Amino acid sequence: MSDEHLSADKPIQPTYPSEQDHIQMMLRMKRIAVVGLSDDPSKPSFQVASYLLAQGKEIIPVNPNVTSVFGIKSCATLAEIPGEIELVNVFRRSEACAEVAAAAIARGARGIWLQSGVKNAEARALAQRAKIHFTQDRCLMVEHLSHRTPEDYAKR
Repeated sequence: MSDEHLSADKPIQPTYPSEQDHIQMMLRMKRIAVVGLSDDPSKPSFQVASYLLAQGKEIIPVNPNVTSVFGIKSCATLAEIPGEIELVNVFRRSEACAEVAAAAIARGARGIWLQSGVKNAEARALAQRAKIHFTQDRCLMVEHLSHRTPEDYAKR
C-alpha cells in the first residue's frame, strides 16, 4: 500500500459523514420527537410511530392539535418537551421544515429526519451548520426495516 496520501505537499482531505452514515447513527437513537404525529391510525405518522414504539423507541408526540397519541401526552412544540431529544422525525409540509429544524437545533437534538416526500434545503443547511445528523425524503420505518440484521429478528 502506498503512502502517497500522506505526502506533506498534498493537503489532507477531510471526510464528512455520508448520508448513510447519518442514517445509521439516527437509527440507533432511542428518544424520538415526532412532529406532526396524528392520532388517526390511517395516517403514515401514526403507523411509523407505532412501529417505532414496537421496536422499543420512546416516542414524544408533537402536535398542537391533539391531546395524546398512544396514551402519551402530546406537546404543542419541541420547546415543551422535558428532557433530552435525540431525534426529531418530521411529518410536516416541506415549507415548515426550516422552522422545525431551527427549533430542533435550539433544543439540542442530535438528528433531524424529514419523512418521505419532505425536502427542505434550508433545514439541511441549518443541520449542517449545527453539525447534527440529517436526512430527508426517507421513511424512518422503511430504513429501520432495511437495516435490520438476522440477530434483530431472533430477538422477537
